[in-house]
Amino acid sequence: MTESQQRLRDEHQKVRRFQKGDIIALPPGVTHWCYNDGDVAFVAVQVFDTSNSANQLEPARRDFYLAGRHQSVQRMYEMEPQPMSFTTRQQLSNNMFTGFDTQMLAEALGVNQELVRRLQSQNDPRGEIVFVKQGLRMLRPFRSQEMQQQEYESMQSEEQYFGESMPGLRNATNGLDENFCTMKIRSNIDIPNRADYFNQRGSRVAILNSQKLPILNLVQMSAVRVVLQRNSMITPYWNINCHSLMYVTSGQGRVQVVNHRGRTVFDGMLRQGQILLIPQNFAVLKRAELKMFKWVSFNTNHNAMISQMVGKNSVIRAMPLQVLMHSYRLSMEQARRLKFSRRHEMTILSPIPEMMRSRDDPMFEVGSSA
Repeated sequence: MTESQQRLRDEHQKVRRFQKGDIIALPPGVTHWCYNDGDVAFVAVQVFDTSNSANQLEPARRDFYLAGRHQSVQRMYEMEPQPMSFTTRQQLSNNMFTGFDTQMLAEALGVNQELVRRLQSQNDPRGEIVFVKQGLRMLRPFRSQEMQQQEYESMQSEEQYFGESMPGLRNATNGLDENFCTMKIRSNIDIPNRADYFNQRGSRVAILNSQKLPILNLVQMSAVRVVLQRNSMITPYWNINCHSLMYVTSGQGRVQVVNHRGRTVFDGMLRQGQILLIPQNFAVLKRAELKMFKWVSFNTNHNAMISQMVGKNSVIRAMPLQVLMHSYRLSMEQARRLKFSRRHEMTILSPIPEMMRSRDDPMFEVGSSA
């Protein structure tokens, strides 16, 4: 064999592609990297649950870097006018290789000390984001094959959701939690035909939990994607078993949050790029304003549940008319109007014309949701 034939070839774990609307679940402690090989910039929102049972150190986020340095550390590095000592580099850099003795680490890795100094980012002013001039070249499937695999995974996910296949995979782990490279970690939450609730005006709600993506049972989180058309609302609700972090991706809307004592703790407009934390058992009401309102909510439970206050599946609908009458001092007609005015709608509430709001007929129609 020639020298070129004897040269070692690159081997690595599976490389996964992602696109707009994808939710990617990463278990605690898993090393990961990402590379933008597209022609536009992308924005990724990262959410960490520090109260997760896997975080046994302290209720705080910790970043563990194998390469580079944190952005704040990078700024401190650039402000240092003279060469830094080994102790100073340890204090500034959070690269995990930095803390080891150079000679000892070189012996452990079987390389020379110059290479180890590069691993420790000595004299390297770059931060956690680096630019690759010639692009990355690595072993990975052809794009067409991967697209076929994505379609297959999507079909399997939908069949699993409707109970047509793999019924035992929904709520239980398979005992192979460490086999990360073969686990499905990604699901697109922005595909309209995957919405769980929708109406004729184009508003929709898509829920991603451990029943659809089993790895979420491991990270104990879930997500909800909401697209509201102009003047549409989400039924007032509260989170039963989780906290929720709301991130606005487009448009603007008015949001009100009420605590368990009935006090308004937030009442204002939310716009693209803004974040709102909604604690467990706090009631919330959301309405799109003059244009479409889009957001993603990240929940601290793999199977987050809400209790709706209005609509077909609400607590009001579940109560007897006599209970509503005496609880709120209503007449029979008023109680009937309260209970049945949104009887065909669930989760998404269509806007009611002003002329219909003043009608006394308790059984008027306000649209329907699928």
